[in-house]
Amino acid sequence: MAISIPVEETLDFLTRLLNIPSPTGDTERALQFCEEAFTALGLTAQRLRKGGLLLTWEADPAHPRALTAHSDTLGAMVRAIKSNGRLELTGLGGFDWHSVETEGCTVVTAEGKTFRGTILPIKASVHIYGQEARELERKVENYEVRLDAYTSSEEDTRLLGIAPGDFVYFDPRVEVNNGFIRSRHLDDKAGVACIYGALLALKRAELAPRYQLHVLISAYEEVGHGAAAGLPDSVEELVTVDMAAAGGPQNSDEFSVGICAKDSGGAYHLELRRRLERLALAEGIPYRTDIYPYYGSDGEAAWRAGSDLRVALIGPGVDASHSYERTHTRSVEATAQLIAAYLLSEA
Repeated sequence: MAISIPVEETLDFLTRLLNIPSPTGDTERALQFCEEAFTALGLTAQRLRKGGLLLTWEADPAHPRALTAHSDTLGAMVRAIKSNGRLELTGLGGFDWHSVETEGCTVVTAEGKTFRGTILPIKASVHIYGQEARELERKVENYEVRLDAYTSSEEDTRLLGIAPGDFVYFDPRVEVNNGFIRSRHLDDKAGVACIYGALLALKRAELAPRYQLHVLISAYEEVGHGAAAGLPDSVEELVTVDMAAAGGPQNSDEFSVGICAKDSGGAYHLELRRRLERLALAEGIPYRTDIYPYYGSDGEAAWRAGSDLRVALIGPGVDASHSYERTHTRSVEATAQLIAAYLLSEA
């Protein structure tokens, strides 16, 4: 029978983490939050030079294992200030600009000042542009940030302290309703929360991982190299915990743990994947094995960097990934249960 996961504490961790902005390259506050939460469970922490957090739970060193999830999310930077005082953007991570159209955002200056704004098409109003607004191509050049500040020129905006290179945070809009969690950035803060929930469950049950465990909370996954560095050479296998893309033709759903057989980088380690499937069956954990043709993970980043280890990918089912996402507490719970079962299992 699957281990009991403290769901309320796991959801509290998740909602708090979702409300901490952490676009790729600006993850310090999220990492600090994670460090405090995981060290409170008894893990030791080490900060990585490139950004990221390596946590360790000491146990039998015969077959060291690792989990990884990423703290960084989609976001943007100021590319330029326009003559009308509005902001041109450059994206952080792989998303379509239509997915953030009309989203609220926060611009943070080098001095730490914050300004609210909205991401809008350059021809946002049908009352002004008519059919041109309806037919506008959804690409970065056709979007801008309308600042909630008195500015109508490039000089006005520069005097506010805003400059190219400033980070732009997308509003997460976290809401928990009827068991569903709606928010931006469930990819991959839900994965981090699943790891936290699994380790909290072990601690509450006075259990420990069967083998020495390392947990890498990476900071550059959304741009492709999060787990390319940071894992100890001794690690024999890595379970990546990232979202399972649910919806449309996918086999994944929002009520089970997704186990990835193959994504855009190819097949994951067959023996480790089958072992996870067997554990889910034995423990009565709902799971869906799936293939994600437009997806990559930190596990592949570790492989491409030359890591010699077995790699698998699991995670909670997330609908509308890289848009306004949604999952369900059942999926978070199932993922945490599979993580716990894996950590307790023999090699």
